Amino acid sequence: MISASSTIMAEMLAPNRIEFPHLGFGFNIDPTAFTIFGLDIQWYGIIITLGLILAIIYVFPRMKRFGIDSDRAVDAVIGGVLGGIVGARLYYVAMKWDDYNKGSFGETFKAVINTRNGGLAIYGGIIGAIIVGFVICKIRKVRILPMLDVTVLGLLIGQGIGRWGNFVNQEAFGTNTDLFCGMTGGTIQRTISNATQIGGDLYGTANAEMLWEKPVHPCFLYESLWCLLGFVIIAFLSKRRRYDGQVLLMYMAWYGLERFIVEGLRTDSLMIGNIRVSQALSAIIFVVSVIIQIIMFFRTRRDPESFVLYANTEESRLLIEESRRKAMGIKGADAMLGGGDEIGDLSDEDDDEIGILPDEDEDEIGELPDEDDDDGFFEEYEKKAEDAVEAAKDKAEDAVEAAKDKAEDAAEAAKDEAEDAVEAAKDKAEDAVEAASDEIADKYEDLAEAHDERLSGGSGKGGHNKKKKHQKK
Repeated sequence: MISASSTIMAEMLAPNRIEFPHLGFGFNIDPTAFTIFGLDIQWYGIIITLGLILAIIYVFPRMKRFGIDSDRAVDAVIGGVLGGIVGARLYYVAMKWDDYNKGSFGETFKAVINTRNGGLAIYGGIIGAIIVGFVICKIRKVRILPMLDVTVLGLLIGQGIGRWGNFVNQEAFGTNTDLFCGMTGGTIQRTISNATQIGGDLYGTANAEMLWEKPVHPCFLYESLWCLLGFVIIAFLSKRRRYDGQVLLMYMAWYGLERFIVEGLRTDSLMIGNIRVSQALSAIIFVVSVIIQIIMFFRTRRDPESFVLYANTEESRLLIEESRRKAMGIKGADAMLGGGDEIGDLSDEDDDEIGILPDEDEDEIGELPDEDDDDGFFEEYEKKAEDAVEAAKDKAEDAVEAAKDKAEDAAEAAKDEAEDAVEAAKDKAEDAVEAASDEIADKYEDLAEAHDERLSGGSGKGGHNKKKKHQKK
């Protein structure tokens, strides 16, 4: 006689089968990607590693935009990754200690460090990464707030991609749903069947009535899409940030809101009594972030000059330039900068390169000095600088002298033109006076001649006198 459980098992999908019933497609995927030297390499680890690599590829070239020296920050990033993995695992194990306590230290330790099948909690990872990263940032002189601002952008990338590891393992799913995107799978069906039986994780809870035959919420998909969308939005807004820590607060609000909603759908939440730990923590994070952002909005609006981004400070410029000089082979005290050294403008938020550094497509900087030739290196460039200053001085003096000569020539030309104009005006005035005088004399002679004719009876004496005057003239 076939038992009921055997019949149910026969009706279930194969463990590696995943289907989307309402969309009409499905496929098989083995959680083990391949085996090397007898060790099974899981897709879960590969996908998380891929997300981490893409996050690093995005974050490191943009650190200078936040005033962070990437050479110093690399230690904090490595430490943060390791701290995040340890923190995520310890957080998960602490919440499910009964599942990992095997009675002996050896067996318990093996169970705790075996993460190939999942068992990481994101909030534990964030806490672990911040603690370890904070310590290393203090040691390496890296400012924590701008460091967090740039790293949370990478975290959104890592979370958006890493959630697909849950998909391959058929874990972190939600309650039954009739949505078009509802999914199911052989492992999901077996997990629901076992959890709803007496003694199962869901027995006696609000989700005890779940049906293994029905699709469930693909919570991994919701969180993946939300994180990737958040990355696009927050990365865009980060270029307009007004104070250090603003990007971190935006991340906290964005992710906290999503996790609060999605956590309420999941069936595998870490619980303390009847409280979903991640859901309660998400609510607190969201509320605190929103309150702080409102306070900072009014403070920056009232007194914007009091908030200077670390990327625009002299300390940031000096540390980045010091690292650049060391990369060029300059050692010891020569790599250190004083407060008055100019190193270019780092405030351009749309350009990841420092103003004085060459672009990637430009020619090489030139031949770098050997470690023993540092003094000669600086003497050579000091001499070049002095020659350039002297040449500029000579050019300035020549330009002043040329301008002076042009001004004198222009003044002399203007003087000559004025004298010519005065002389011409004088000649015209004399001609006009003489012409007027002649005209008056002629009229006088005419009147005298007429008068003489009347007295002499027309003898012509007046005309003779007039002729004599004109001849005398």
